[in-house]
Amino acid sequence: MSYIKIFIHFIWATKNREKLITKETKPKLLSHIKKNAKEKNIFIDTINCEADHIHILISLGKDQTVSKVAQMIKGESSYWWNNESGIGTNFQWQDEYMAVSVSESALERVREYIRNQEAHHRKKMFSEEYELFLRKYGFKKK
Repeated sequence: MSYIKIFIHFIWATKNREKLITKETKPKLLSHIKKNAKEKNIFIDTINCEADHIHILISLGKDQTVSKVAQMIKGESSYWWNNESGIGTNFQWQDEYMAVSVSESALERVREYIRNQEAHHRKKMFSEEYELFLRKYGFKKK
């Protein structure tokens, strides 16, 4: 048996950072993503979103890759929103995403950060947060 423990913090935004996720649609979207992930053996540790973006802490399985997990969650949730949810607005995630590894010692801090998105974004807009993450992790914008 293989023993794998690799945590990844995913962040991605709605297409053009449109504020499509409302207080009414947020619980439906998060519930659907969790259900779909479970069916695909994707272990979501913590998840939360705001009107224009989502944060998901995932523990990768032995046959999973960062790109495949992102693709499965993003693609399927967009499809569900547009074709099965009954929400009615056209919904897309942006193509790009951010994924960073999380060490065991930082897990609880990342979980809290994800859980407290609403309070966090009262002080800082997503665009500011995204730029901060890019700098913090040494990503170069294209």
